[in-house]
Amino acid sequence: MEQGPPGIDVTVPSVARIYDYLLGGKDNFAVDRAAAEKLIELTPNAREGVRTNRRFIRRAVTLMAREGIRQFLDIGAGLPTQENVHQVALGEAPDARVVYVDNDPIVLAHGRALLADNDRTIVVDGDLREPEAILGDPRINEHIDFGKPVGLLMVAVLHFVPGTENAGRVVATLRDRLAPGSAMAISHLSYGDLDEDKIREGRELYKNTSAGAVTPRTHAELLRFFDGFDLVEPGLVVTEDWRPEPDEPKLPRIPGVDGYAGVGLLR
Repeated sequence: MEQGPPGIDVTVPSVARIYDYLLGGKDNFAVDRAAAEKLIELTPNAREGVRTNRRFIRRAVTLMAREGIRQFLDIGAGLPTQENVHQVALGEAPDARVVYVDNDPIVLAHGRALLADNDRTIVVDGDLREPEAILGDPRINEHIDFGKPVGLLMVAVLHFVPGTENAGRVVATLRDRLAPGSAMAISHLSYGDLDEDKIREGRELYKNTSAGAVTPRTHAELLRFFDGFDLVEPGLVVTEDWRPEPDEPKLPRIPGVDGYAGVGLLR
């Protein structure tokens, strides 16, 4: 059996490491790879889905920075890969400050090692399901000023909060702390064209991961999370359709789950 770093349980699949494997990364274990391959079997577009989310991050952060936002809070950041929030933000605005929040020990260890010499970016342990703890964390409050605009990112993570009312409370708690001029980016799983059997199998797969459950949501359910925000064009749309680059090829439709994405501005 593979041996992980101290404190890492390599017998339980991690959603962050599954995501890393789907992106072609190497920070994963056999149990993560097996879960990812099962996910691909259920949803053949899984690899493209995670790549689409990475492109959405780049586009959303670029928009926020060009709106004048210089502080970014990325909750459920995942393992470092290419075009991370801090790379995009600092590329647009060298004075930007970034906080990554995650509860996976490997994410925390890798992020801190990568950013040891970067005083514009910190990595903090926290759980999206406990937004009050995130907002009250002194390390976060020392690094960013909630009295000024913040770019809040919850990319491919809110579907791990069970119960739409509970997820709505999480979003509202975070929104109520943001100053006017802030922005919020969300991408989220929907059911796509999966049949009931595959949906059930997918839920069972995620029940055995570090996340414990996954809750795809409808367009109407996700739209409510943006209450109080002005959605920027093109609104809440299929993730790959959110402001694609002009030279970006349109990929063929692969059966599987869909996802929606949107960015809202707080006026």
